[in-house]
Amino acid sequence: MIRSAYIHIPFCRQICHYCDFNKVFLKNQPVETYLEMLAAEMQYTMEKHPTDRIDTLFVGGGTPTALSAAQLEKLCRSIRRSLPFQAGEFTFEANPGDLTAEQLKVLKEYGVNRLSIGVQSFDDEMLRAIGRTHKSRDVFTTIERAQANGFDNISIDLMYALPNQTLENFRDDLKRALHLDLPHYSGYSLIIEPKTVFYNLMRKDALPLPKVETEAAMYEELMEQMAAYGLEQYEISNFAKPGFESAHNLTYWHNEEYYGFGAGAHGYVNGVRTANHGPLKKYMEPLMNGALPILSETRVSRAEMMEEEMFLGLRKTRGVSKSVFQRKFGCSPLEVFQEPIAEMKERGLLDFDSEERIFLTHEGKLLGNEVFQSFLLTLK
Repeated sequence: MIRSAYIHIPFCRQICHYCDFNKVFLKNQPVETYLEMLAAEMQYTMEKHPTDRIDTLFVGGGTPTALSAAQLEKLCRSIRRSLPFQAGEFTFEANPGDLTAEQLKVLKEYGVNRLSIGVQSFDDEMLRAIGRTHKSRDVFTTIERAQANGFDNISIDLMYALPNQTLENFRDDLKRALHLDLPHYSGYSLIIEPKTVFYNLMRKDALPLPKVETEAAMYEELMEQMAAYGLEQYEISNFAKPGFESAHNLTYWHNEEYYGFGAGAHGYVNGVRTANHGPLKKYMEPLMNGALPILSETRVSRAEMMEEEMFLGLRKTRGVSKSVFQRKFGCSPLEVFQEPIAEMKERGLLDFDSEERIFLTHEGKLLGNEVFQSFLLTLK
């Protein structure tokens, strides 16, 4: 049975220079109608693909907290009415400076128990350069307000390898982030995606990015500092105190199925990966006529499932379990992927733990994408 659901809110007050997620400016958008159609999608999906229990909910964007308190209440009410969520992890993404006491009260009343806050940097000049509108002081104000309203499971995102960013800049970001003593942190290297401001600047050779060696040093610093503060690296980009790992994101890395609701959202249901229409009008029109807003459906073959089991599972520090792989597919990953595993082990990028788990070495974490790609298109 499917135990997780992702819900997409595409509205933003400002578009960041690096963001390629499905999003639109909030102003003059049909927010109320969108929320009504989102509720309809959840109801139609539960009728078509029912489950008896949802254990993790994740509301992302866009910027979910760009919604007013009344709109957040409307959203949360429809989530609790449409989905069988009684207990578990209920996460909302938020931006520093967005969360008011009224909004936090609404989230708390409807069972939201985890906040993921997009900090990215504590350097005000850097924030402005990447298109963020908050300032570093907003981070502290927002976290203090959240904690005062009963939220103790808080995660923040940091970014590195940003334009003109130095290793010292990033060390300062880490120091200020860790001083907050939060239970969960994520650290992501900047990836230049098409159709973003940064992509256009890069094509004009006007994006001064750090050297590859500097980016690697930043990642090393991230891992070292998190470990020094007692935070376990349980996934390539994620660090947590014991018991505070993101249960929802582990759904993805365990290669388990999940619902995806909202404009541009992706889901994985009954062996089929789905993608919803992204533009609001195209998303809402089918729902107004009683149909689901699915743009594409792709049935995942057994070979693709095994590939995904490897490259998603290897993102986790514990890696891929041979016994779980055997139970899912009736064969050993060492047999199916003999060549790439042997090659990556010889290069010192993969290792085994008592022959039960296959996992990235320290060097493998630095070259993770190269390892993951070695498992793609291996099978016919």
